[in-house]
Amino acid sequence: MFTPHITVACVVHAEGKLLIVEERVDGNVTWNQPAGHLEAEESLIAAMERELWDETGLRLSPEHLLGVHQWTANDGTPFIRFLFSCEIEACLDTCPYDDDIDCCHWLTPAEILQSSQLRSPLVAESIRLWQSTTRFPLTVLHWFEQ
Repeated sequence: MFTPHITVACVVHAEGKLLIVEERVDGNVTWNQPAGHLEAEESLIAAMERELWDETGLRLSPEHLLGVHQWTANDGTPFIRFLFSCEIEACLDTCPYDDDIDCCHWLTPAEILQSSQLRSPLVAESIRLWQSTTRFPLTVLHWFEQ
């Protein structure tokens, strides 16, 4: 049965830098955008706000949808990733609450794209999509509660 993992991620930009979370995956240090899985009874935007708080300690709301990625990891796990963006005035101090996150970094897009520590190809693809300046309003997403 096909059961893709639905995830959210956010490119957070301030002062020419992007916010990256550092975590260990199978003992290796990796970099990712603040990201995580959609939980039951949660909208995509609420999931993104929760993940930003958990992984960075920042209370931010996404401003735009950048796109949706469909990707299959090397182990065969399928993902559908909703990518958001957020623009803030200054690089803020971070304090991850998620035990899986070691720390956060504010890095230039070039520093991230040149890294060999990216958690998946989606990290670089997300930066390239953000650089393309294509933005969709959050109103393209519809949340229906019963």
